[in-house]
Formats: sequence, structure tokens, C-alpha cells
Amino acid sequence: MPVGKIICLARTYRKHAAEMGSPVADNIVMFLKPASAVIHDGQAIRIPAGSAEVHHEVEMAVVIGQQGSHIPAAEAASHIHGYAVALDVTARDLQREAKRQGHPWTMAKGYDTFCPISSVVPAAAIPDPHALDLSLAVNGERRQSSTTAMLLYTVDDIVAAVSAVMTLCPGDLLLTGTPEGVGPLHRGDSVEARLDDYCHLTVSVE
Repeated sequence: MPVGKIICLARTYRKHAAEMGSPVADNIVMFLKPASAVIHDGQAIRIPAGSAEVHHEVEMAVVIGQQGSHIPAAEAASHIHGYAVALDVTARDLQREAKRQGHPWTMAKGYDTFCPISSVVPAAAIPDPHALDLSLAVNGERRQSSTTAMLLYTVDDIVAAVSAVMTLCPGDLLLTGTPEGVGPLHRGDSVEARLDDYCHLTVSVE
């Protein structure tokens, strides 16, 4: 199905919030990326001319399969089509300046190619989305390694919280946040991301 909205969550892993110097929020923090940011396995992240510091952030993506608004957490599973591994590529220098000025993060997050995503695994194939290894390597060097057990919110609670703000539609992606270990990408890099043994993504950087 075509990609719809891309709703990203921030500060959902305590150690990543700490490395960014940000407090863990009392409520879910969300922002949007455009569907035009999506690329797939084997394609390339393009470093934009407007940024000198582009970072990787590996995340578990939840793919919505059934429309819903104000979805109770207890009913969230019926709205989930599947899961994927994705990157929330970020122009960190632009994000840092946006934070300083109190501006939205759109310019830091929304460039074309800034949302690589793997193929989708059906939800029924994953017994527990909260017990998955999540990792990323650059040029064969492990940069990020964690588990979705460290998420501060359950997938059901995330679906409920986001759908309380906006209607979720088939093809919408929920990027559930990144663990610690984010770092820079450079032209010529090869990036490999994994969600346990279910999802695998390899992209280059140019």
C-alpha cells in the first residue's frame, strides 16, 4: 500500500533522550515527515547541501492497516498491518538551530531520502513487538544496538495517543523513536539496519 502520513515519536528511549540533553517528556512527543522522504532497500540517502551534520536514527516502524480515530489502546492491534525497520535521518545541525529558536523540526527531518524503510512484515508474524532487537551499522561498524523492550510506551499506547490527535489511515507509518548511539553519516557510507530477524534494510549515502 502507498505510504501516507509519517508520524515520528521523539524521546521514547531514555538513553537517547539523555545523549541529546533532553528530558523525557511526560506525554508522547510527535512530529511529521513527508511521504516524499521515503526510500527503500538498495537506494541512497542524499546528503543535502544545506546541512553539514546528517545523523542516522534507527527505529521500529508500525504500519497502519485499518483507518481509525480515537482508537482505544485495547483495540490498537486490529489497526496494525505490520512492522518494518526504518531510519529517521536527521540534519542535526538544522535541528539544533531549530530547537534554539523554538522552531519546528521540519527542515531537519523532511529532506527527500530522509526516511529509508524496509519491506513490511505482517503483524501476525511478530508475536511481541516489545521484544525485538533493533540495530544499525555503518560500514560494518555497529553504531546502535538496543531492544524495543526499552521503549517507554507500548505500541498500543502509541497508536491510541496518535489517533487521539489525527485519524490514522492505511499506509500511515508510526516511527516509534530511536535508541542511543545516533551519529553522523558521510557520502560513501553503507548503512545496514535490522529489526531482529524480521526486517533488514541496506542503503548507501551519497
